[in-house]
Amino acid sequence: MSDPNPTDVDPAERASVAERAAKAGSDVGLKWFRERLDVDTKTGPTDYVTKADRGSQERIVEVIRDDYPDDVIVAEEGTARKTLPAEGTAWLVDPIDGTFEFVRGLPLWAVSVACVRDGEPVAAVNALPALDELYVAANAAATTYSFVDGNAATVDGTPASVSERDDAETFAAGIIDWHDFDADEPSTGLVRGFAERFGEVRRLGSSQTTLTYVASGALDVAVSTNPNPWNNVAGAHLIARAGGTVTDAEGRPWKPGAEYLVASNGTAHDVVLETVGNHRP
Repeated sequence: MSDPNPTDVDPAERASVAERAAKAGSDVGLKWFRERLDVDTKTGPTDYVTKADRGSQERIVEVIRDDYPDDVIVAEEGTARKTLPAEGTAWLVDPIDGTFEFVRGLPLWAVSVACVRDGEPVAAVNALPALDELYVAANAAATTYSFVDGNAATVDGTPASVSERDDAETFAAGIIDWHDFDADEPSTGLVRGFAERFGEVRRLGSSQTTLTYVASGALDVAVSTNPNPWNNVAGAHLIARAGGTVTDAEGRPWKPGAEYLVASNGTAHDVVLETVGNHRP
């Protein structure tokens, strides 16, 4: 079922395929979770990749190709395409977001599949297989999509919503990128600034898990300095559909590839932006 007219995309249909693909990738990940694995590295000594990542990506791509053989697929591992086209329909795949956590036996890793049209999210699924949680978002046009029962974002079939907290001192904030404490590292000042401004700061290690928990209300704020679209698009779409706010560091609507992603429940987004602005390099 190819997409002859990429400007006419059914969000319900795309969300259904994304769900099946994410579940297939999750099955591969769970097969190897907490099993002995050979671990390779990519850009650094803790930037892991395993056959679980590669196998999960292969299965996800297979499921997508069964329905959309001609669609562009952007994925993290191997020789897959890494750039999101500006026009047309494309899929974004992160087969295991949080491979460090996966390798160490920690359950906070995600399998992420999203579909975009002309760079705008249409549907997204983030599965947290080790926690048996499945988060789905479709855009506002998908009002008849039975899986979400008319709700824009769900967790395990029930409505998902951002938190209603409005006191920044009670916020739990997620820092997604935290590589080192070099003065020029964007996350360095943010860690300090967030710790001073908000009630709690957490680093879960997985971008998609962190963003997903803003969508569910478990976290109130998240910031990312990683522009890779497979790390952010699905989670950003979940937050938006769950009633939150997602912008760049200047407060403009967030788009894939932006230098910063700033997400919140929306009640005090100006405070979050001010904190990010005060602590950027």
